[in-house]
Amino acid sequence: LATGPRQNNGIFYEIRTYDIKPAKMKEFLEMVNKYFHFRTAHSELVGFWYSELGAMNKVLHIWKYDNFAHRTAVRHALANDKDWQGKFISAALPLVEKQHNEVAYLVPWCQLGKPSKEGGVYEWVTFQMKPGGPALWGESFRAAINAHINTGYTKLIGVFHTEYGLLNTVHVLWWNESPDQRAAGRHSAHEDARVVAAVRDSVRFLESQQNVLLIPLQCSPLK
Repeated sequence: LATGPRQNNGIFYEIRTYDIKPAKMKEFLEMVNKYFHFRTAHSELVGFWYSELGAMNKVLHIWKYDNFAHRTAVRHALANDKDWQGKFISAALPLVEKQHNEVAYLVPWCQLGKPSKEGGVYEWVTFQMKPGGPALWGESFRAAINAHINTGYTKLIGVFHTEYGLLNTVHVLWWNESPDQRAAGRHSAHEDARVVAAVRDSVRFLESQQNVLLIPLQCSPLK
């Protein structure tokens, strides 16, 4: 996972997670949908979601950059964008309790996908793997992901491996038509011998796992 296309083209993804004050979530989401075009004028937004299950009062958004110089230039431009600073940032920051960001690469064997149709839900699964990196657990992890893909109940959107943030972390973004469709698929997968065998092998390298059900915002390219 640590070698391949990501080091040849320099493209990376910044994953931003914000904790919003509980009483201000509705207001924050309305502001994002109204004013986020000022932000997306500067760089590519992959997706913007709010948490529904597994976490509360959180938003998650993913940005694509060509390289670190590109991100530096974008951040500089944003700091000098009067519309962005005046109409969104000045009003939105008081609604935010905490901000967290990570830099991650798509793993070489995964291209960023799209949902089969609009209107579904997303699942953001975070795996904290044992120290040692992909050289230790990469192949087993890939086999477990592919086993779930092969069942056909869910669609893989992307697999991200952290470069800055908590290391040995892998985020997997899935899409399903609905929470119930996802639940039924998971039930079937747990009875699939191929999935059971792959997961049993990969879990040897797993320290913790967390998943969050995400709902895309109106402004999100991934819907």
